[in-house]
Amino acid sequence: MAKKQDKTAPSGPVQKTAAAALAESTGPVSRIRGFTHYLENARAELEKVSWPIRKEVQATSLAVLALVVIMAIFLGLADILLSKIMEAILSIAG
Repeated sequence: MAKKQDKTAPSGPVQKTAAAALAESTGPVSRIRGFTHYLENARAELEKVSWPIRKEVQATSLAVLALVVIMAIFLGLADILLSKIMEAILSIAG
């Protein structure tokens, strides 16, 4: 019978993660180098982002603002209604 291979075990040399490499290193120079590497990677990822155009930002901002106003009105009316119901219940009991 053939043995099953463990799929979770790495088959080749294991590469260290940036965090592991930084944890092993000591001294301020290596920490600065690690932070610089992090900033370079962050900048590279930000260049890949598909930023919205001004018109899209305006449209979505107006949609959010409209939803906030609608929810504020709804919650305000619900609060008034529930307050009146509680006043009625408490006036009967008292």
